[in-house]
Amino acid sequence: MIFKNNNMARPEDLPVLVLAYIGDAVYELVVRQHLIGAGLVKVNMLHSETVKYVNAGAQSKALHALEGMLTEEEASIVRRGRNARGPVPRSAGVIEYRFSTALECLVGCLYLKGNVDRLDEIMAAALAAIRER
Repeated sequence: MIFKNNNMARPEDLPVLVLAYIGDAVYELVVRQHLIGAGLVKVNMLHSETVKYVNAGAQSKALHALEGMLTEEEASIVRRGRNARGPVPRSAGVIEYRFSTALECLVGCLYLKGNVDRLDEIMAAALAAIRER
């Protein structure tokens, strides 16, 4: 793991938009690594494929696919993220955006906790759900 979180005993106590901020970056990095691992090496192709995974609609679908596998604590973080109030981009509907924010909160929290095994499980399931679209 690149970063060890030694300063926060409980990342889940951070504001949800902070968790989403970190989760957004981690999520996109994992997607990029996944695509490179799948053999994509041309930058324009990497970008166009990344956009298929990193958007509110895809992330919302991924979160719905994860619902049955979340722990109680993870579900609580997702609920907090889903209820977060923030500006909604014009490219997404409010519901989609809230669900994508919830997924980013979960990813951010797992990352900050250093729970990379669980983060790997969640991301594998999320990517699989998006590929099925």
